[in-house]
Amino acid sequence: MSCIKKLPKITKSKKQKQQEKVEQENGKLLGLEGDEDLQFLLDGGQLVKIRSSSWQKTRFFRLQEDCKTFVQDSQKKRKKSQTFSIDDIESVRLGRQTEGLNKHTDPSVEDQCFSIVFKDKKKNLDLMAGSGEEATRWVNSLDKIMSKMRGLSSRQSSEHWFLSCMRKADKNHDNMMSLKELKHFLRQMNIEVDDAYAEELFKQCDESRSGTLEGPEIKQFYNLLTHREEINVIYQRFAKTDGQMSARDLLNFLYTYCIASYSPCLSILCSPAKQTNCMTKDGFLMYLSQEDGYIFNPAHRSLYQDMNQPLNHYYISSSHNTYLMEDQLKGPSSKEAYIKALMKSCRCVELDIWDGADGEPIIYHGYTLTSKVLFKDAIQAIKTYAFKTSPYPVILSLENHCSVEQQKLMAHYMISILGDALVTKPLGTTMPTNFPSPEELKGRILVKGKRLNKLDAFFTNNNIIEDGQVSEEDEAADCKETPQKQSKKKSKITLAKELSDIVIYCKSVHFNSFENAREKQAFYEMASFKESKAFNLAETSGNAFMHHNMEKLSRIYPAGSRTNSSNYNPVPMWDVGCQIVALNFQTPCKEMYLNQGRFMPNGFCGYILKPEFQRDPSSRFDPNTLSNGPWLKKKTFHVMIISAQQLPKIKINKQSSIVDPLVRVEIHGFNPVWNEKLQFNINVPELAMVLFIVEDFDTANRNDFIGQYCLPLTSVQNGYRKVPLLNKKGDVLPSAGLFVHTMLMDAQ
Repeated sequence: MSCIKKLPKITKSKKQKQQEKVEQENGKLLGLEGDEDLQFLLDGGQLVKIRSSSWQKTRFFRLQEDCKTFVQDSQKKRKKSQTFSIDDIESVRLGRQTEGLNKHTDPSVEDQCFSIVFKDKKKNLDLMAGSGEEATRWVNSLDKIMSKMRGLSSRQSSEHWFLSCMRKADKNHDNMMSLKELKHFLRQMNIEVDDAYAEELFKQCDESRSGTLEGPEIKQFYNLLTHREEINVIYQRFAKTDGQMSARDLLNFLYTYCIASYSPCLSILCSPAKQTNCMTKDGFLMYLSQEDGYIFNPAHRSLYQDMNQPLNHYYISSSHNTYLMEDQLKGPSSKEAYIKALMKSCRCVELDIWDGADGEPIIYHGYTLTSKVLFKDAIQAIKTYAFKTSPYPVILSLENHCSVEQQKLMAHYMISILGDALVTKPLGTTMPTNFPSPEELKGRILVKGKRLNKLDAFFTNNNIIEDGQVSEEDEAADCKETPQKQSKKKSKITLAKELSDIVIYCKSVHFNSFENAREKQAFYEMASFKESKAFNLAETSGNAFMHHNMEKLSRIYPAGSRTNSSNYNPVPMWDVGCQIVALNFQTPCKEMYLNQGRFMPNGFCGYILKPEFQRDPSSRFDPNTLSNGPWLKKKTFHVMIISAQQLPKIKINKQSSIVDPLVRVEIHGFNPVWNEKLQFNINVPELAMVLFIVEDFDTANRNDFIGQYCLPLTSVQNGYRKVPLLNKKGDVLPSAGLFVHTMLMDAQ
């Protein structure tokens, strides 16, 4: 006779009721309770998954009850269902807007097609619905839930993350948590505890003595786990009104640690306490978790800089070898790479164009095994996505290797596809003496390349020219050189008049010297510098380089020896005022963290106004020899790393391990607490960047990356602040963050 008590078997109807309850709770958390579009996704439906012309199979897709995870069921009974998270989706595109759908489907099914594009290197999910209306419903519903998910407050996101972790630990999917599942759940959340403590925690929450946690018991469990002692200490210090924080107490806290005025205090009190003008501990935690409590100054989140200065007065977010998805030796080329860069507000993209078969110009990295993409397809993608995230001008940097006939076709495609967006003549009716502003060039596309004559030909009736020879673009010539034999003589190419005519404000010329450029070159004539040459000029002639960039544009590009598409440090180039500091956007690295941080302010529009001392003709600023001047504003930056929240698991071979966090702060488990103080002395704060990097410390091997966050020092808020964490690609890690205290002060 068995003495083991068997748990009652859960009937299908009870499971369904539990599932519906979870769906309602998560829908309510998203603000979509009873929403028809959410219910459409939860019900799911059949879609045709397309991989090739021959592989097109029906799959059933549905949103799980966590309102976050999608599952696709195969028709094969034994095949495991595949899942992906809403957090992993970069965008959803209606129509045949990916290379896969364009290649493997007929134009007649355009309205039935849509694609789910993922943030990482995961392949696009190309799908076809039964009708155009159904496809539109899928896209609109997905867009709605993605928007709601991204709009969750820090507290809501934390709760949602908690529930998602709990669901992974719920092995039998009964929406209850046994002691065994609780232990697994703790490891999912990076909490290492012994069995005795886990049992004690379980008993404390299992008030019903049922042997499982459910409903309010799980909520209590969540509250115990998310208890933050460091917040209690701060709250108790300032809560002087019957154990709560009055408006005056809050003002005292804000004035002491956050630099604020009295006026907003009442508005940030949590709702239940407004009648007594007091903030509870939960309300205080909610306030610290809001965007106003983040380290990034919310006033810099939207467009706040003067956009009416000449174009060369701005740093411009710029990409190198934009067409590449990976390395520059054998990696794939794709129009998708242009879309990804433009959606990150990149404002200068590069096109390496070569003669293709059937008279069609192609883009790829010459003399390598990288794949090829049609020039006209890249231009169409640029047309579609150029101004999705920023209205300010996009520069097409052409590296032209084509014959005259295919150059004429290039010009035709740009003119016909880009239409009125393409700048084909100078703005105004007289010869300009300076660049137009980003504001004047809103929604416009500029071409950077070789030109056969001067720009004033537009105003002197001297614009009738024939095809002619010009020296090759510096980078184009570099790619032909070998380490054994460097070409000293610049090679020539024949340039088509049609292509020459659409180069207006960005005429490529060879750089000889700063003196030669100042005396002989017009403002619209710009040079491209290989990184080695640019760094040498920055070190030896910093002030001259900066003054050169007050008059003209400069483009910096990575050395050809970077075959793995690595990047150079962009900061020294910004320090001398270089505008187009081109990086390999496809490569996640510290240099790209710095680039994202530099362009995060000002509405993430891809343009940042340079400091005044980099625009003033009388400036004597030189980053190599700091003399007295308006740039010298000595500051001391204090940073205290207090704690971390919801650090994610390291996916590679470490699902069973506990994250051991290491935080690096550079100027150039669950809720771990450090209270570690750091201090940095800074001479030119307007050019300084702050970079936080979180790693999983490993004594035997290289530390594993967890998350990062970078921003300009001028955009840092003082006081107790949350630092959100981003992944290597610059996408937000849901719920993860650091809790810090910062103070930027005048140096003593």
